[in-house]
Amino acid sequence: MKMVSLVLPLLWLTPSLPVLAAEPPLQLAAEYAPHHHPAEYLVSEKLDGVRAWWNGRELISRSGHVFAVPDWFVADFPDTPLDGELWLGRGRFAELSAAVRRYQPVEREWRDIRFMVFDLPASTLPFEQRAALLEQQLAALKVPWLQWVEQHWVADAAALAILLEQVTEQGGEGLMLRHRTSSYQSGRNQDLLKLKQFQDAEATVLAHLPGQGKYAGMMGALLVETDDGRRFKLGTGFSDEQRRNPPPPGSQVTYRYRGETATGLPRFASFWRVRADAP
Repeated sequence: MKMVSLVLPLLWLTPSLPVLAAEPPLQLAAEYAPHHHPAEYLVSEKLDGVRAWWNGRELISRSGHVFAVPDWFVADFPDTPLDGELWLGRGRFAELSAAVRRYQPVEREWRDIRFMVFDLPASTLPFEQRAALLEQQLAALKVPWLQWVEQHWVADAAALAILLEQVTEQGGEGLMLRHRTSSYQSGRNQDLLKLKQFQDAEATVLAHLPGQGKYAGMMGALLVETDDGRRFKLGTGFSDEQRRNPPPPGSQVTYRYRGETATGLPRFASFWRVRADAP
């Protein structure tokens, strides 16, 4: 099976993106479940980058911020909307996040950034045909940093599991599955699925809880709240530097977990990073 090395930690002291636009109508992924049939989908690696929407004039983040980019970066982009991910490579998410959050772009940082495109939101074709059309269009543009996220067909759940294992061993985050006959729909739906060896979600920081023992004088845990009002503590996953300079109250963080408790709280929740495009 042909594989494409398509991932990516965080600097929350970098300024927020300065210009606010309308939130783009992104299609969002649901979780893959055993009742789904992999052969009905096309599969790509889940890039651990920063989601971006090209509206024909500007690159916009998931939360509606306009990315400050060098003029040359988007000079030859098409005038049709593109949905994709700004990406720097596996293990380089911190560098990417710092670069895309600046008020003014730093030329040398953007030289290695790519806009990895996986969909044509304005097209009414089913995804399998949109994918072929998008691949042709991007190849014709010949912009080295504007690249197609390659899609693959897998026969069954066993083949999907093997692919997930391969991607994870190579440092990838997981897989994305797009239904072959689906149209592009904004919001979360079953035509777009994500599959990882762990789950992740986002929460808002409410407070810093003091550390004890070796963490005395530092942050011991974050008190966080999810969008649906659940509150819990995140006490693992931090470096010493992050404990000395924790993300401030009001910021949004991403945490990893494995399932939920009987009361609906995330099990084995661990801090992962601050959300890259949060203001």
